[in-house]
Amino acid sequence: MQAAGTLYIMKEAVMSEEQMQNKAGTEEHSVPVGYATKDYYFDLPKELIAQDPMMQRDNCRMMVIDRKTGALEHKVFHDIIDYLEPGETLVLNDTKVIPARLLGTKADTGANVEILLLNRRTEDTWETLVKPGKKLRPGAKVTFGDGSLTAEILDIIDDGDRLVKFHYDGIWEEVLDRLGEMPLPPYITHKLQDPGMYNTVYAKFDGSAAAPTAGLHFTKELLQRIQDKGVNLAYVTLHVGLGTFRPVKVDDVTKHHMHTEWYNVTPKVADLINSTKAAGRRVICVGTTSCRTVESAADENGIIHAGSDNTSIFIYPGYKFKVMDGLITNFHLPESTLIMLVSAFAGRENILHAYQTAVEERYRFFSFGDATYLH
Repeated sequence: MQAAGTLYIMKEAVMSEEQMQNKAGTEEHSVPVGYATKDYYFDLPKELIAQDPMMQRDNCRMMVIDRKTGALEHKVFHDIIDYLEPGETLVLNDTKVIPARLLGTKADTGANVEILLLNRRTEDTWETLVKPGKKLRPGAKVTFGDGSLTAEILDIIDDGDRLVKFHYDGIWEEVLDRLGEMPLPPYITHKLQDPGMYNTVYAKFDGSAAAPTAGLHFTKELLQRIQDKGVNLAYVTLHVGLGTFRPVKVDDVTKHHMHTEWYNVTPKVADLINSTKAAGRRVICVGTTSCRTVESAADENGIIHAGSDNTSIFIYPGYKFKVMDGLITNFHLPESTLIMLVSAFAGRENILHAYQTAVEERYRFFSFGDATYLH
């Protein structure tokens, strides 16, 4: 997810203004309102796409959205503590973004090659996104750096992704730290001065190709103040892949196929969330990945079950939330699965009104942008 020329799939989601206007203005509704992809369009000026992270993480702006009335408040992120009560539980995703972008050369031709790590299948085998895809057929070999890392294309899998086997000496994590780059979204054209700013302060478990960006706003000091108030912190893990960000290419959102992502919920965290709900207290998710984790781990009665699994859950209007009572998240792409998720929670009209207000009030959008709190 790096600057110009990157292969990251989110580039497909950023259409020109003219394309989006044509898409919004020329199509007729063939599916019920709220189930058509174009129902989640809004006009976003490019200059509102945040290019740099806030150096003081919790000083960004925060729009508070009342999902019942649609009422809006304009706050600063560290004000979030005023909206949390003792006994409530804040759910955070402690995945860690790895330097998943590898730049190398094709062994036989010397052509430049880019590989983005998506999902680890085995110790040395990964599902990846490659560029240029046409030149990387099964059997092709790629070398990186001084040749201490090589890759062999094993197979072409879903959506043209490649199954790749890596060969190296030493410890994989050390090799990746030395040769890989942090993946940033293609709409971020500025070079990230501190790669650590694309991870949360509580990131713990390596595995993501993208950050759970709602969590970027928290500082260790703010988290401590929240705990001191009597609010529980529950850490789950979901390794963020491309499924969350792939553009919706179908007119009917119910026909969109979500890719799978791996998650883990420990017994201690499951018990904490279940006891919070049993006590009639709220569970507030930090980010759509935390939301997708708890909703995936819950049974039909809203009881969280500990364990690891893969989820392809796609949340859009009509979904009945089983666990989540509040959501902290950023402002999302037009016509994306994420704006559909927040619309399912707070109502499509409320969200589109809030987003229009955010544009008028010059909020910052996407990964390094400002926050929303939906309650």
